[in-house]
Amino acid sequence: MSREMVLLIIGMSVVSLAPRMLPIGTLSRLEFPERLQEWLSYIPAAVLGSLLAMSILIRDKALAINISNQYIWAFIPTFVVAVFTRNLFYTLAVGIGCMALINNFL
Repeated sequence: MSREMVLLIIGMSVVSLAPRMLPIGTLSRLEFPERLQEWLSYIPAAVLGSLLAMSILIRDKALAINISNQYIWAFIPTFVVAVFTRNLFYTLAVGIGCMALINNFL
């Protein structure tokens, strides 16, 4: 590998990691109030929920809340299993199974 390629890889690594590591390094030393910590604890669930909603409800760059949206039909039993079992394996198995049934038989 050439010297320029190695320098390019190192430079790209620094540029990519610096914006992620600097906030972690500086903010990890601070002590936040309890209410702020509680508020911040909801951010991962909110982000994942919004990504999930977008992947289920958006089809062809438009909101698709209708009977023909197969992702909604697969989501309903998967969500029920997730709520009642709280088991990732069962949830994934039901979700994959529902999508397989919908894609192959409907």
